[in-house]
Amino acid sequence: MTFIDFWFDPISPYAYLAFERLPDALEGLSYTVNYRPVLFGGLLKHWDHKGPAEIAPKRDWTYRQVLWTAHRHAIEMQMPTQHPFNPLALLRLAYACAGPPGLPNRHVCRTILHHVWRGGGDPVDAARLAQLTQQLAPRRDPAGAEVKQALRASTDQAIGLGIFGVPTVQVEQRLFWGLDALEMVAASLRGDPWFDAGGGWDQAAAPRPGLQRAG
Repeated sequence: MTFIDFWFDPISPYAYLAFERLPDALEGLSYTVNYRPVLFGGLLKHWDHKGPAEIAPKRDWTYRQVLWTAHRHAIEMQMPTQHPFNPLALLRLAYACAGPPGLPNRHVCRTILHHVWRGGGDPVDAARLAQLTQQLAPRRDPAGAEVKQALRASTDQAIGLGIFGVPTVQVEQRLFWGLDALEMVAASLRGDPWFDAGGGWDQAAAPRPGLQRAG
């Protein structure tokens, strides 16, 4: 049994698609997933990087590409009425619903992701958030200090690991970023020799000094 960490923020359409695709991508493998919500904006701030929706041409492409991907894989998906949005309430709700060992289960994460990416509603509309909270019946107060600290700690942990974007799938010490990395995750779990010590995985990240842009 292999333990996998799935780092995500419901603000990311790629995180939603990866969440939906994960069971099919890893079919036939023995694994357990830990779902770890993080604040994507915190990662962007730490790495001094803009999100895809902050660059107008990239935003337009992103929306087209994710909807095409959903269409191709027959995944129900509608864009929310506003994007990007502030996901803090949803992230805190996820941790408020967490059971041992302090993480939300797949049902909680699915419900929150469907709240955002199905139906085409406003993810942070007060009435919809209240309905979602009632549906999930959190164990703790989503606005409480304990929940806020859990989210901060998770985001700090992600940064410490070198995670820069969502979704990121962690398998032991390896980090796989993005929806299109699921095939790599499956190959790693199946024992593809490319991932052996000193193989393609290690060689690909070997230092190659070159031109660097001035800060």
